[in-house]
Amino acid sequence: MKITLVKKLLADGSPCKKCGDVLQKLEESGYMSRIDEVLVADERDPDSAGIKVAAQHNVNRAPFFVVEEDGKAPVIYTVYFKFVKEVLAQKTSETDELKEIMNDNPDLDYI
Repeated sequence: MKITLVKKLLADGSPCKKCGDVLQKLEESGYMSRIDEVLVADERDPDSAGIKVAAQHNVNRAPFFVVEEDGKAPVIYTVYFKFVKEVLAQKTSETDELKEIMNDNPDLDYI
C-alpha cells in the first residue's frame, strides 16, 4: 500500500490552516511514518505535483490522501478521521468525524 498526502500552499505562500492541523495530528499520533509521500499543491504553480494529482483525481480540497494498493483503483480521502479509521485501522469517534465534515462544509446545517 502506498499513501500520499497532498497539502496546499496558498497564493501568498502560507500553508492552509487545515493542512497544518492534519500534519500536526499525524505527527502527534505517530502516523506520519505511515505516509509514503507528501506532495504540495501550490496555488502559485499550476504545474506543482499536488495540483496535478488533485486534477487527476478531481479533488478540490486539501489536505487529502491518495491510497493505492496493487490491482485496485486509488481511493481518495478528504476527511482525516475517516482516513485514520479506514486506512490506519484506528478507532476514531463519530463525533470527531462529523465535526470535521461540518467544519469542511460550512454550507451544511444540523438536522
